[in-house]
Amino acid sequence: MKKNKILILFAHPLYEKSKVNRVLVESIPHTENITFHDLYEEYPNFEIDIKREQELLLNHDIIIWQHPLYWYSCPALLKQWIDMVLVYDWAYGGRGGALTGKTLMQVITTGGARENYCPTGLEKHTIPDLLEPFSQTALMCGMRYLPPFVFHDVNNVSPEVLNIKGQRYGNLLDYLLRYRILEKELEGFIYLNDWFKHKTE
Repeated sequence: MKKNKILILFAHPLYEKSKVNRVLVESIPHTENITFHDLYEEYPNFEIDIKREQELLLNHDIIIWQHPLYWYSCPALLKQWIDMVLVYDWAYGGRGGALTGKTLMQVITTGGARENYCPTGLEKHTIPDLLEPFSQTALMCGMRYLPPFVFHDVNNVSPEVLNIKGQRYGNLLDYLLRYRILEKELEGFIYLNDWFKHKTE
């Protein structure tokens, strides 16, 4: 069976200080079918090689944007990557459609607790609400957008929970290499990690 190819576009300007993202990154399976691409390591001066990035996208089936939630959005370099790489008449538009049929998802870390992200919570919005611009970007590019894998309350996580989450992330990636998730499977789940936990336990 042919495996999917996964491209992880990782964007964290303070990666060396993020114990959670370090564990998540270390949990990524080592396989030629997963490409880990650290944008801040690759482009410290924000000078993005657009053609190279487009080739990477074309050569993978599943695209993952992995980043912390900064002010209800993504770090600046990932936003610049979206603006520069997903251009008119390539990713979308009359002569676009290069990414049609590919799958996009996000892996998000937040400092806030999960209960904060609801209409009655501190943040007044759910994570899917806040990620709507990214979901709409996927729609414009003809891509499938999966629910996000979310890791909340990163500043208060115990080592035990951190290791469990890291292992689950690695297992999810291994699953995505082999299978296509159907939309009907995701009904009732706003986080992909909740769906995967339900499916595997």
